[in-house]
Amino acid sequence: MAGKEILNIRHLNISFTQYEKGLRQVELPVIRDLDVTVREGEMVAVVGSSGSGKSLLAHGVMGILPYNASMGGEILYEGEPLTRERMDRLRGEEIVMVPQSLAYLDPLMKIGPQIRKGKKDAATRKKLKDIFKRYELKEEVEQLYPFELSGGMNRRILISTALIGNPRLVIADEPTPGLDLKVAKRAMEHFRELADMGAGVLVITHDLELALEVADRIVVFYAGMTVEEAGASDFDTQEGLRHPYTKALWRAMPKNGFQYIGGTQPYVKDFSGGCPFADRCDRRTEQCSGEIPWRQLRGGHVRCLYAE
Repeated sequence: MAGKEILNIRHLNISFTQYEKGLRQVELPVIRDLDVTVREGEMVAVVGSSGSGKSLLAHGVMGILPYNASMGGEILYEGEPLTRERMDRLRGEEIVMVPQSLAYLDPLMKIGPQIRKGKKDAATRKKLKDIFKRYELKEEVEQLYPFELSGGMNRRILISTALIGNPRLVIADEPTPGLDLKVAKRAMEHFRELADMGAGVLVITHDLELALEVADRIVVFYAGMTVEEAGASDFDTQEGLRHPYTKALWRAMPKNGFQYIGGTQPYVKDFSGGCPFADRCDRRTEQCSGEIPWRQLRGGHVRCLYAE
């Protein structure tokens, strides 16, 4: 059962400064309003389509946004503000990230030392052997470099870097692309095991079906905003869900008929405010162009004026 809050993100917003013709400076608000809470012993999945901005969440929490990004809102770790100085102390120890890009692997370092983070004690070496066995990696992989492995194998190496320690918070940014279904499921199960051992786990993914197999809660992200937070069991039926976009995701799942809705997610420059899903929603009214509060409803949260 989930315990105390480990990570609490309130009204996170991230924007990028860009220059257009004539050196005119513009701000692109990629994340406008994001709320996520992760408790110890809990696995939370942030789900959204490509281009929704969800991967920036991981970079924002870890303090590794690019130079032209600015971030607002509040990030608390174990009840205290997660400042840059505090993150520098905790990163890689109490707080670990499994990145999306394979570029995070050091091409000049062998796989074994990368995963062990320089540790050579017997317990760490044994744990590494156990991890390799889980992921069907041969022992000789320890002595290889990333360029000598396939993309799928390197993906498993990235996941292993989180499993080697005893983190309090694990953030995984799209950890399963390039993995076959069997290995992808196993990877998500290992994140589940970390949560069961007491860690807080935040997985950012586009794969709703895979997330529902292991996560406790699902946070649905659309066009830079959290639109719903629901328990995994709420997805058992469409009636258990709250937001029109979440219901559309439910209908689009293979087991529910691959039902499609028209329209596209608004581009950041084209969004004028209000509900980002309004143009695709059959319940839209003039009030949907105004501020939409994040409110509690039926044991979850939703950003919709007409959710019941």
